[in-house]
Parts: sequence; C-alpha cells; structure tokens
Amino acid sequence: MKNKEARAIVVLERIKKEPNESIGEYVYNTLKKNIINMNIKPGDKISEKEISGLLELSRTPIREAFIKLSREGVLYILPQKGTYISKINLKQVDEARFIRECLEKGVMGIAVQGISEEYQNALEESLLKQKNHIDNKEYEKFLEEDEAFHKLIFEACDKERSWEIIEMVNTQYKRVRLLSFELHESLDKVYKQHVQIYDTIVNKNLGLAEEMVTIHVKKILSDQMLLQQKFPEYFETEETL
Repeated sequence: MKNKEARAIVVLERIKKEPNESIGEYVYNTLKKNIINMNIKPGDKISEKEISGLLELSRTPIREAFIKLSREGVLYILPQKGTYISKINLKQVDEARFIRECLEKGVMGIAVQGISEEYQNALEESLLKQKNHIDNKEYEKFLEEDEAFHKLIFEACDKERSWEIIEMVNTQYKRVRLLSFELHESLDKVYKQHVQIYDTIVNKNLGLAEEMVTIHVKKILSDQMLLQQKFPEYFETEETL
C-alpha cells in the first residue's frame, strides 16, 4: 500500500481498564477505540515506541496489539518503513453491513417471540441515553450507545457469540458511521429507528422488525459517495491498494 502523507498522533484517548482485562486486551481495545473515533486517522503512521510512551506501558503488549489489529485489516506493517492505520475499504464496509443485516434479522426473529422484562428495561434505558447524547451532540458516545443497544438485543436472545462475529468485522463499518454523523446524518432519525425496532420487539411484529433492520443498516450505502467526496484522504483507491 502506498501512503502519501501520515500525521503524527497528538492525542490518544485513554479508556478505563476493566478488572478482568489483560494488558494486551487493554492496549488492543484502546487502539481500536481511537481508530474508530478518528483520534488516529486513516493513513496515519504510528509506532510501538510512540504508543508505549503514550500509554506508559512496555512495548511487548503494544506489539501484540499491532499484530492482532493487522490481522483484522485495521492497520498494516511495512518492513523498513513503519506501521500505518488502514484507510477505509468500502468492500469491507459492505461485507460488514451484509453480515450485520443477516445476523440482526435472524436475532429479531427470536426477539419478537418475547424477551425478558429485564432486557426490555435495559433497552428503554439505552434509548434514554441515546436521546441524551443527541441533545448534547455527543457523536462518539451516541455511536457507542447505538452499538450497546444492538448488543443488548443479541444478549436478550442468548446470542452473544453471534454479536462477537459482528464485532470482529465492525471497525471499518463504525468508522463510516461516525463520519456520517459528523457530515450530515440526523441522529434523531437513527434514534427514531431504534425506537421503532424496540416497538416491533414489544409488539412482536416480525415483518416490520426485519424491514426496520434493513432500513437501519442500509442507510450507510447512501452516505458513501458523499463521504468519499468530503474525506477523500480517508478512503482506499486503486492507487492505495
């Protein structure tokens, strides 16, 4: 891959380390979050030494996280040149969207048969958090709660491992989602779709539930051309492949 320009990292957002999380997992999750929220931008050059200094950790877990992220296609390592954040690959974005649509339709078929009151309450609480993030124009927090909402539905249906499959291919998809929010997408519209998805579960309306999932995940397709025009440096082209 060619890289015409790379910017140095100025800020790396730190996240709270969970009690059961290893140092390696913490580094991986921290880097992935910063890649998704665009603190580290597509095409940026990073180094083990730099990340080690920012996180105040040894270089071994940094190296392990780099390897894991490279296997996921999130970054790539060029011998003798350095490590770079992968640009957004729209083919991978579409594959992630396809996987999400298939799995989310499947899980909705289970959810409309009935979920526990505990999970109904959790979904309602998630909707309240989303509304609060909209009011405060907190795009990154809204995206996180958006994902939490969908994850709750999978958990309510005892399909956590299916959600893990989505998470494995989700980074490219989520980067485009965040750019969409910042460009023009109405968070209100996304929120209303979530409310409708919740209502279809409570009212056990499978047909409408599947329709809402399709509308929800396919919104990203109409944004791609606009995003490429607005942020051409973030996307892979034939020249960068």
